[in-house]
Amino acid sequence: MSRRPVVLTVCAVVVAALLGVAAFAPLPFTIMYPGITANTLGSYPDKATDGQQPQRVITITGATVRQPSGALRMTTIEATAPQDSVSLLKAIRAWPNPREAVVPHDAVYPAGQNVQQVNATNQQEMADSQSAATTAALSYLHLDAAKVKVSINLASVGGPSAGLMFTLGIIDLLNGNGTGKAGAAGDLTNGANIAGTGAIDGAGKVSEVGGVALKTKAAAKYGATVFLVPSSECSDARADTPQGLRLVPVNTLDQAVNALKALQTGTGTVPSC
Repeated sequence: MSRRPVVLTVCAVVVAALLGVAAFAPLPFTIMYPGITANTLGSYPDKATDGQQPQRVITITGATVRQPSGALRMTTIEATAPQDSVSLLKAIRAWPNPREAVVPHDAVYPAGQNVQQVNATNQQEMADSQSAATTAALSYLHLDAAKVKVSINLASVGGPSAGLMFTLGIIDLLNGNGTGKAGAAGDLTNGANIAGTGAIDGAGKVSEVGGVALKTKAAAKYGATVFLVPSSECSDARADTPQGLRLVPVNTLDQAVNALKALQTGTGTVPSC
């Protein structure tokens, strides 16, 4: 055998070995995908599963609570755990999948934080979100926070992105659409399955949260027909929007409530992405 074929063969073997190593070597990426949704007007989970009993998402004392129909669903995304590695093969498979997103690891998990620290940060953001949602809702309804107490229970979820839907849930449970009518006619949802996302502050300002293109898919999976989204994330929400899901952009709590009332009555302006 001449020297050239030998060299080419050795090079081919080396390249193949390197490619094999690269294919399974961990990369600094995280894969995200649609997560669970929870109806803020009801219980989570919807039924007992894996030993977990349903618990009311929002509990209110100090005021009369309505029994609304329909749903106001907060949405989530899930991601590979911070300690899990993502190989080149996994990344290549996930990249073209509209139900998955490959993002830099540090965009999801801050550098230098271990699993416990990440979980603690997420839980603190969720606690802050619940507090802001309660403040925004009671302020909107002109209710005294010293008399009306709101407890939100969703221990398995972290982060601030459920704030808007928590706020709307509190408003619907206490006041509905403000008409005082019974049943769906008095609900913010008019009995429909509404989903959404967005952080909120105590003054009712809605801000972006990220992962919207995956959250719309989670919403559609659980039967939602309308999705409330921070206006600044409209372009992301339009990416491969599930069929039959109407995108409604909002910047404030007032806009969100008014959009739901317009959808219910068929009058007024409903914004669209």
